[in-house]
Amino acid sequence: MNFFLEENNHFVPFTGQHLWVITIIFCLSFLLIYFTKKQPKKLQNRIGNVFAFSIFTTTLLGVILTMYSGNFNYKTDLPLHLCSFLTLVIPFLSVTRKLLYYEVFFFLVIAGTLQSLISPDEYNYLNFKFFRYWYIHAGLVTFMFFATFIYKLRPTLKSVGKAFLAMQIYMLLMFVVNYFLGSNYFYTNRKPNAATLLDFFGDWPKYIFVVELIVIPYFLLIYLPFYLTRKKT
Repeated sequence: MNFFLEENNHFVPFTGQHLWVITIIFCLSFLLIYFTKKQPKKLQNRIGNVFAFSIFTTTLLGVILTMYSGNFNYKTDLPLHLCSFLTLVIPFLSVTRKLLYYEVFFFLVIAGTLQSLISPDEYNYLNFKFFRYWYIHAGLVTFMFFATFIYKLRPTLKSVGKAFLAMQIYMLLMFVVNYFLGSNYFYTNRKPNAATLLDFFGDWPKYIFVVELIVIPYFLLIYLPFYLTRKKT
């Protein structure tokens, strides 16, 4: 039990460890969507709800265990980083299956959370933090594909603007939160300690402006397969 809760730095990105984690995630995600697609619609919705709420619960459990261990720090451990926040609101999509939620969440997850799988900033291995990190990040990405193929939701060109607007609102809120808490949620005050794509965009505040300039082209690139598919159809 101590090993499961104690922190370590045994995970090394871009190694065999990283590869087997990504492989398992891909296989399980594919099997989940493939299995669910063959079920009646009512059961599909139940599976989606269980999946979404399990992601939500994992995030809350992480906060509770951090408090229990006595290591909770409101500057770093509140679920206010974008990926953590998305896990708290993803049940709204599973329950309502509203296009607006899908439009916003899809671009934020694929543009942001997917990056967390490619270049993870969590180096714990085979303990709770390891499973929490990979489950919530991979879970978000998988759920967006789940919503695409099971709920049959699709983004439109207008979805790009909606997602960009939602991102601006969230960033402004985090600027305010970080000002009062002295925190760095959504990395508005400094880049993460781990290696990420932000390292290519210069120091603060330059990387924020670079992200603002490239985010719409990036969203459009994510939308491109849907545009091509729709045009072909």
